[in-house]
Formats: sequence, structure tokens, C-alpha cells
Amino acid sequence: MKKIILLASALSPLFALAQEKEKTIEEVVFQKQSTRKITDLSSTQISTKSAQQVASISGGIEGILKTLPSVNSNSELSSQYMVRGGNYDENLIYINDIEIYRPFLIRNSLQEGLSIINPDMVSMISFSPGGFEARYGDKMSSALNIYYRQPQKFELSGEASLIGGRLSTGFASKNKKFTGLVSGRYRNTNLVLNTLNEDTDFNPRYMDVQSYLTYQATSKLGFSFIGYYSKNDYEMIPHQKDVDFGTLQKPLRMSIGFNGREDDQYRNMMGTLSATYKPTDKWTFILDNFAYQNREREYYSIASGYMLQTFDPITGEPVTTYDAGGQIDHARNDLKVRTFGSQLKVRCSTDVNTNYEVGLKFEKENIQDLTNEWQLVDAMGYSSPRNPVDPGTLDDSSLELKYHIAGNNKISPTRLSGYAQYSKKILWNANKVFLNAGVRAQHWSFNNETVVSPRVQVAVKPDWDADMLFRFSGGLYYQAPFYKEIKNLDGSFNPNIKAQRSIQLILGNDYEFEMVNRPFKLTTELYYKKFDNLIPYYIDNVRTRYSGKNNATGYAYGVDARLFGEFVPGVDSWLSASYARVYENIDGRGYIPRPTDQRFRFSMFYQDYMPKFPSMRVNLTLTYANGLPNGAAVFSDPYDYQKTLPSYKRVDIGLTKIFIDQNENQASGRFWSNFKELSVGVQVFNAFNINNTVGNQWVNDVSTGLNYAVPVRLTGRFFNAKVEFKL
Repeated sequence: MKKIILLASALSPLFALAQEKEKTIEEVVFQKQSTRKITDLSSTQISTKSAQQVASISGGIEGILKTLPSVNSNSELSSQYMVRGGNYDENLIYINDIEIYRPFLIRNSLQEGLSIINPDMVSMISFSPGGFEARYGDKMSSALNIYYRQPQKFELSGEASLIGGRLSTGFASKNKKFTGLVSGRYRNTNLVLNTLNEDTDFNPRYMDVQSYLTYQATSKLGFSFIGYYSKNDYEMIPHQKDVDFGTLQKPLRMSIGFNGREDDQYRNMMGTLSATYKPTDKWTFILDNFAYQNREREYYSIASGYMLQTFDPITGEPVTTYDAGGQIDHARNDLKVRTFGSQLKVRCSTDVNTNYEVGLKFEKENIQDLTNEWQLVDAMGYSSPRNPVDPGTLDDSSLELKYHIAGNNKISPTRLSGYAQYSKKILWNANKVFLNAGVRAQHWSFNNETVVSPRVQVAVKPDWDADMLFRFSGGLYYQAPFYKEIKNLDGSFNPNIKAQRSIQLILGNDYEFEMVNRPFKLTTELYYKKFDNLIPYYIDNVRTRYSGKNNATGYAYGVDARLFGEFVPGVDSWLSASYARVYENIDGRGYIPRPTDQRFRFSMFYQDYMPKFPSMRVNLTLTYANGLPNGAAVFSDPYDYQKTLPSYKRVDIGLTKIFIDQNENQASGRFWSNFKELSVGVQVFNAFNINNTVGNQWVNDVSTGLNYAVPVRLTGRFFNAKVEFKL
């Protein structure tokens, strides 16, 4: 099975011609992996088993994505991620080729609930970090496509841990025409949030239910349904916290007292009914009808008073007080998003080496947005921001809010999109060549803009002794605007907003080889992106706040490398490294790093077991990444202050004892023989207890005018115990 994953991620199966199909081992193995054809040359296939086993607080498929070289996320509580200098909103997510929306008002990673992708239901994972084919939508960074599996008989599996659990069941009729897969999950991260080293009452409750039903009416006609409902409630009552920072020569401590609370609610629902008609082996018609609703409420009123002091590092006694003040944060934000529509896809395979595909999609969107959000900052009795006055002069300035966002918006636009693409496998002398070329177009009635996006992918597998594959992909990629992009900083919608544009060029190489009699694969990619019509944005923890204006240009470049293989016989592991830079030029003022400028990142996913006791298994994820340059205050001028956060360093470890494995050993006894799998595990999150920083809180010393960056830190070490079973 391990070799299957490796070969499925390689592209050599795609180049098998009709006359070679019966002879080529890779083609046979790939067909065992999945009946779906993988035509995207930019994609990486990820083992579903590795995704289920990875130790991750956020859980879900995203936990394993963050170990890839092109993916960055400096918050372990979040399932969101950034790819090659893009932000959290620039990533496409599909389940069974249906585009999925994320919640919009999530402001910090503590609020996030479960990822919509349920790992227990997944059969195949395909991830492209850029240069993806035309059938994927209009965003500038990445495309993640998940396919749910169809059970072949009755099954029941579950998991229980200190932070939640899941229960999944699958079934199939005797003739296999009707199958169903239903799964429910619950998570409460209160115990994890208690490692934040502050006196706060947390009550985060997240739950969801998903279903995937299929019915094969005839040999040519089949139906499927995906249903999803999630309910996330986040309550927080802060009381007090102390933050120590500064240097050895000048240690600082900020003591903060709070009054108030935060109460957020997020409800998401989705339903998709699909019909697949295959009149012949060459033709396939797919009609998807979908509806999505996102109801979000963000309410908080929190007053805080703080004192910033330096103290004696030996005695711990305060020496000097630099600032004393307070702050009031208030929000009453309500959002309701409804989207429904249909898409038709037609696929034609004239022969085993040639494929055509066209698609047309219609969407109706309804957005109701009520925003009332403001912040008042007080320092030494003065509101901030404050105009400077001469010493001894009476300051008669009025009370000023640091920011106020207010809006009452309601729109009902339509979105029409379509694509056409062509795939071909050919022989060039003794070399194998694959071509994928296509174009997509989209029109949005809100801004009356039409965008056209040509895309191309080429791969060549030379007839060499060395097993190498060379890839090129590129094209024109747009970030089609939606709710976040059209919203100005004052809370109104901008009907003149345009889609952001990216010209992408990607060169890649895959080299497969054997080392110590085990298979390995080295993947290297170079990329360059040129941006136009950029909308500058601020990163507020994990929320992206756009300026609402197309007043910037930019560019990005980088190199990614990943070594994948059996570092330990029989199990897959990999090392990832990347160097990436992304810059923007706002209003022609010069190029500066964007808030998602990644620079260097190294990560590792490693699996091992005890040779004499193979039922004892371990997996480890390690991450080191340079700090992002979003340490400046939100809404501040990015040209005035370019401060990077500290580097992100984290190690998570998962230890598992397998008691029953249907593939290796069978349990004895009437009761235990019913189990196909049974295991007990311990997960160590943040094993070295490193206090990473997700952002800064800015405090102003009125007497000197200095600004102090008070770090907002992430979670500490946490031990989680879990039990998994399958019947």
C-alpha cells in the first residue's frame, strides 16, 4: 500500500499508452488506488491514512497539508493555511468537485471549530499549490480536492479523546446499488486553551454531521447526495493575564484586567444532489445542484485596563511604570450568506490517451451584512490616536475611536462561469509527454466584470535510466471578489471592485530513486507570480481585512523541495523545505513585504515503529518557519512599520498502541473478535512547550511616544489521550 501512494503521486501512470496498458505495472497499481482519473500535473496525492494519523490540534486534512513545503500556517489552532505568499482566502476547497466555502467572520484561531473535511470519510486527497488546471475556480493560490469514499458493507468506527470524538457508520445494500456514509463529530478545546497561561473562562463547543449517499439506478445512471451541518459556539470571559516580554537588559511586564465577554455563533449548512449519466465508455455527463447557507454572529464587549512596567529580573519587583491605560473592544456583527446553483460537466474520452472536458456553472448569491465594530484606546488619560501637543499646553482634543466599522449591506448578485480543457498523452520519440490546456471564464453581476483565464500544463518523462519527470505549468489566475474583498474598511460594499490577477509560471522536477533498497521521491519546484489589481489587506490573527481598493501591484517567487519515501521500511515520511518571498507596491510608494511574506520554512512528517513490537507506532510533525511581517498594528500604515513576528517552532508527537488490526492480527474471544481495529494513543502537542506568537497588541507610552509590541501567544504543551475502534 505504501508503494501505491508513492506511485499514485507520481505522474508516470498518466503517460501509459493504450498498447502499454497491459504491460505497465504503474498503471495497474494506480487503478487500484482509485477509479478517478488524475489529470492535474500540478497536484500532489496525499495518503488518507497519514492524514488520519497526524497529530494535530485542528485535526482534519489541513494538519497534513501544513507539512508540505508550499504551505504555511503559524497557528496550530487554525485549519486555515497560506500557500506561496497568498493569504487565507486565496485557496479553493472542493469535496467531490463541489466548491466549499469557509466561515467569514472568524477573527482568531481560538474561535475556529472543525474543518469541514471529515478525514474518516475521505478516499482520496489531491492538492495543487498553484498552476492548477482550468476546471478549478478563480483563486490565486491553491486547489484542494477531496473525494469521499463509498463503503462496501456495514461498518462502524469511532474515536474518543480529551478534546472530542467522532462516530461514523457506513452501509451498502446487497447489490451494492445503494451506499451510505454518515459521520458526526464533537470537539471542545477548553483544555487546550487553558495552556494559554491566562485567567480566562473558555467554552468552545463545535459539532457537525455529514452524510454521503449514493444510488446506482442503472448501469448508466447514478445519483449522489452530500449533506453537511455544523454548529460552532464560542464563549469567552476574560479576567486577568500577565505578559512578560522585552530583553534581558530591559524586561517588561504588562498586567491586564478584563471585564466583559465574547459570544460568537457560527452555523453552516450545505446540500448537494448530483446525477451522473454515462451512456457509453467515452461520454460522461454530471449535473450538480447545490445550496449553501452560512449564518454567523460575532458579539463581544470587552473592557480592559493595563499597566506596563519594567521590573528587577532578580527580585521581580516593579522598577518603572511606562504606561497605564485601558481599551474597549465592541462588536455586533451579523452575516447571512446564501448561495445556490447548478453546474453541468461533460467529459469525453475519445481514447485512453485523449480527454475533453467542458463545464458550465450558475450561482445565485444572497449576502446580508450588519456590521458595528469599534475600538477605543486610552493611554494615560488620552484617547489614541491623538495629535501631539507641546508640553504644558492644554489638550482640548475630542474623544476619538481608534477605528469604527459600520455597515448595513444587502446584495443578491449572480455568478456565471464556464471552462473547457483538453488532455493528451503522446510519445515523442521514446519520451512520454502529457499536455493539459484549457480556459475558463467568469462573469459577476455585482461589479459587472468578466474575467478570462487561460491555463496550460506540460510534462515530459525522458527515456532515461534515471526516473525523472519535468513539469511546466502556468497561466492567468484571478481572485474573484466575494464578501471579504468587496467590503471597505468603513463597512460599506464597493461595487467598483475588480478581481485580483496573477500571472503564474512554475517549473518542476520529480526524481524517483532507491536508497538503502527503499523507494524515495524528490520533488523540486521553482515559481514566479506577477500580481495586478491587488487589494491590500491586514492580517488580524487569522482574519483577512481588505482595504476594498485595487490600488496595488506585486510579485512573488520561491523554491519548494520535498523528499518523500520510506525512511523506515514500510511507512512513508517526508522532509519539506521552502524559500519564498512576496512583495506589494501600494499606490506607487515602493515594494514592501506583504503580511504573508513567508521566507524560509522547514517541516517534517515522520513515522516509525518498533521492529520487535510493530504494534507500537509513532508519528512526529516538526515545523520551523520565519516570522510573518504582520506584527504591525491593524489598520496602521504598512510603510511606517515593518516588524516581523518571532519564528514559529513546534513539534507534535503521536504515540499509538495497536491492539487489533484486521490486516495483521485478529483478536480472540467472542466480544473482541467483532473489532477490526482497536488502538489507544497519546498525543503530545507542542512537545517542547514553545510559546509561539500569533500577533501583537500595541501599547503606547504617551510620555515618550514609544510603541511597545506586546506578544499575543499561542498554546503551550498539552497531552491528549484517545481511543479508536472500527467494527
